[in-house]
Amino acid sequence: MNSHPHICVVGSSMHDQITRAARLPNAGETLVGSSYVTGFGGKGSNQAVMAARLGAQVTMVVKLGNDAIGKETAQHYAEEKIHTEFVFFDDQRSSGVAPIWVDENTGQNRILVVPGANQALTADEVRLATAALQSAHVVVCQMEIPMECNLEAFRKAKEVPSVLTILNPAPSGPVPDEILRLTDLLAPNESEAAALTGFPVSNLTEAERAARALQARGARTVLITLGANGALAVTADDEVIHVAAPVVKAVDTTGAGDCFIGCLAYFMAAGFGLRIAMEKACVIASHSVTAPGTQSSFPRRIELDPMLFA
Repeated sequence: MNSHPHICVVGSSMHDQITRAARLPNAGETLVGSSYVTGFGGKGSNQAVMAARLGAQVTMVVKLGNDAIGKETAQHYAEEKIHTEFVFFDDQRSSGVAPIWVDENTGQNRILVVPGANQALTADEVRLATAALQSAHVVVCQMEIPMECNLEAFRKAKEVPSVLTILNPAPSGPVPDEILRLTDLLAPNESEAAALTGFPVSNLTEAERAARALQARGARTVLITLGANGALAVTADDEVIHVAAPVVKAVDTTGAGDCFIGCLAYFMAAGFGLRIAMEKACVIASHSVTAPGTQSSFPRRIELDPMLFA
């Protein structure tokens, strides 16, 4: 096993603005919420923080607004021991924000993302991080930054065959076939898999069909996260893996998918096989939904059973 996993995340930063209420409002309806908090988020940053909390050496490639939120976010990365050499700042756009509404009875959420400076990251800036991309065990991308940045990250990463590329195609949107061909592990959730394939994904059989359809477009291994039903993967060797999630009382599901991806990247970078990495990631992601918030719900290694790392 690799005791010093190195992960490079090319992705987004968002400043979460979280409102909790007894239920979510209907269209045109005003409700009184029970609480409001802010926190650090964004799919890329969430995944980077989760991997770092497990003990990975993480490099973040991201663009922030040159504003108070951006400065606070850069300091937050440093406090989480994330390498910040490739944290860029934009003078024209604000830092990204993500207002989140949470139903405190069910834990379900609705999110509105305003990308801001995330959309100003360029392929040239990603190229500056080539050494970090090519020395990583795992490179992770999502879809809250321009697609050309993801493409450049994976092109550079795959110049070194041993680097594993993981694409989390979230939020939903068009995914070029070229990036699928550069992706070792494609990891959508069920709604994203449905959007990418046009097939419903409501059970394991449908998830497997969607995974195979994405493989036909060029992805090697496809892993679909299924919420409380765990995760299903179809590997490049045609193995079907289903991992169940522990049964827990969900308080807040915000960020659970990012928690899973960050954990999966860590365990695969550490040398665990896909099935074991999925099992461990499901355990930790299930743990995260029992606490409120996004990164605030992500556990640190010291809080987890040491056997998860054996």
